[in-house]
Amino acid sequence: MISDTQKIRNIGISAHIDSGKTTLTERILFYTQRIHAIHDVKGKDGIGATMDHMELERERGITITSAATHVEWDDHHVNIIDTPGHVDFTIEVERSLRVLDGAVLVLCAVAGVQSQSITVDRQMRRYKVPRIAFVNKCDRTGANPDRVTQGLRDKLGLNAVLLQLPIGLEADFEGVVDLVEMRAIYFHGDNGENLEYGEIPADMVNLANERRAEMLDTVSLFSDELLEAALEDEATPELIYGAIRNGVLSLELTPVMIGSAYKNKGVQPLMDGVCSYLPSPAESPIEAVDLDDESASVELKPDPSAQTVAYAFKLDEGRYGQLTFMRVYQGTLSKGDMVIQTRTCKKIKIGRLVYMHADKMEDITSAVAGDIVGLFGIDCHTGDTFVSGGPRLAMTSMHVPDPVISLSVTPVDNKAQDNMSKALGRFTKEDPTFRVSLDPDSGETIISGMGELHLDVYVERMRREYDAMVETGAPQVAYREALSRRADFDYLHKKQTGGSGQYAKVVGYIEPLAEGDYEFVNEIHGGSIPTDFISACDKGFRSSLGKGSLIGFPIVGVKAVLVDGNSHAVDSSDMAFQTASRMAFRGAYRKAAPQILEPVMKVSVEGPGEFQGAIYRSLNQRRGVVLGSTEDGGFARVDAEVPLAEMFGYSTDLRSSTQGKAEFTMEFARYAPAPNSVTEELLKEYKGTALEEDE
Repeated sequence: MISDTQKIRNIGISAHIDSGKTTLTERILFYTQRIHAIHDVKGKDGIGATMDHMELERERGITITSAATHVEWDDHHVNIIDTPGHVDFTIEVERSLRVLDGAVLVLCAVAGVQSQSITVDRQMRRYKVPRIAFVNKCDRTGANPDRVTQGLRDKLGLNAVLLQLPIGLEADFEGVVDLVEMRAIYFHGDNGENLEYGEIPADMVNLANERRAEMLDTVSLFSDELLEAALEDEATPELIYGAIRNGVLSLELTPVMIGSAYKNKGVQPLMDGVCSYLPSPAESPIEAVDLDDESASVELKPDPSAQTVAYAFKLDEGRYGQLTFMRVYQGTLSKGDMVIQTRTCKKIKIGRLVYMHADKMEDITSAVAGDIVGLFGIDCHTGDTFVSGGPRLAMTSMHVPDPVISLSVTPVDNKAQDNMSKALGRFTKEDPTFRVSLDPDSGETIISGMGELHLDVYVERMRREYDAMVETGAPQVAYREALSRRADFDYLHKKQTGGSGQYAKVVGYIEPLAEGDYEFVNEIHGGSIPTDFISACDKGFRSSLGKGSLIGFPIVGVKAVLVDGNSHAVDSSDMAFQTASRMAFRGAYRKAAPQILEPVMKVSVEGPGEFQGAIYRSLNQRRGVVLGSTEDGGFARVDAEVPLAEMFGYSTDLRSSTQGKAEFTMEFARYAPAPNSVTEELLKEYKGTALEEDE
């Protein structure tokens, strides 16, 4: 157990796909002696990287789930989470950044700031996570750390400052010049484990002095002491380290370090930077809300003797049952302790407590504020908060994007049915972006997620991990319906069948809502509808939004305004007003010129400049609207908005039209009205399905 919170670092390693995050983590594990042999992501030894412990990850050479580990470096305890780059697994990045104090943003020295780098940066800003940038792959042809640093300033708006210069580049990349200590660092030995410090090469001295002066200009803004020392040419490394740390903690400075993880260069200085510049848990302000005091804000302090507050940010079903990843924010969590799950108020006893190392673990007896640990044998959901006695505190939840794609899954036999149920139960608990529902018309099980790859991975995991043989239907886009104009309603619901009847009258209108999915406005004056029944009207309108009359998808962007109505002293009831509101909505919706909205994705395609024309054509053929393009060092990037319905099978088309040299990422951008031709096709398809079901 770590006694000094100042010596803890909780960091995430995030980046665009294929920037070398997992390779970098593998080197960190080797240099900190957590592993004794290096294995590569797509290694020929068939073992694969330590952090890609899932069989699917090793086969595909990608990271699917975030993996946690911990290392010791320079008397610091560093918890590391390696996160996926694919936007389909964006929840893994969200949940990791939610509990981290700092991050390393990895960039490719050739490709620079890519589309997913922008998404990751946005997530870091959302959770106010300070970061260091690491420009990887400096051994690659076309590597240019200066251009990447400028990209951080131009594309991400970061105050990026280079702390190192490369000694040679591409195939000649030998080491780095440290601009803080003004010395050269070389990496020798079979795996770059032996560091040699020496004089800066003679042909680089002038450039190093020039760049150091630029660096001091930027960094001295964060320390008056350094500013005075720099003016007198007496800036010491200690003062520079302090100023950089101040800038990073205030989120106003991003130090840039360089190297090549694959070639074992630049990783140890990066770890020094993590300990020197990124915050400890004591320097990361964290707030919780008091559920017993109208959600009043409470600031948490990483004090081991205070009330325990821990947050479950990830669940994983392992060999020994459910493993819950937790970040301890306050107090101490010990084996045998009783804690309260604030969502359900259940008391839970802490059984087994472990430190994680990818899919391996080591038992511990207790964990203090700032630690990231694993717990076994507790039943909870992602986002639950646990406290010892005292106020019922809860951490604010993470941002969970809505799914954009669905497909039906059908088990082949009864055994597969049971196994599929177990698998889906586990996956929905683990991943808040993975949803399961039952189609009320066809009775089929529908799974929804963030993209084709996302659902593909879960279907494959069902087959492998649960032996659940399933057949999948065609992917279904998550369309929405919306009104395009205002429509009035005046509806009387009256039923008399002996005994007490039903009576309710509602008058008002529905109209498009600029922002949000639904808003209810009560504009009744004079009590024509008793206050007791107003909420029933709201419920009736809200229940009508689940399925639109055009193609059966949810209705969004509705403002329902109630202006008048009538009630009966005996026959009016909650049920009567709910029914009246539902029927009134149904009639008004038909008059409000409803339209179909389709999800539009932000697509970024990157590849060699010679294929720019082919990339443009591939997007235009799919109803894409090109937003802009950039070409840098023979490398082109095209940003476009494309309807999700047109993106199925795009990866195959793109590969064939660019000789396999281009890649793309996409994420949800917005909903937009579908063109007439698409609307007609969807209406025809929906009517055909409805007729088949009637027969």
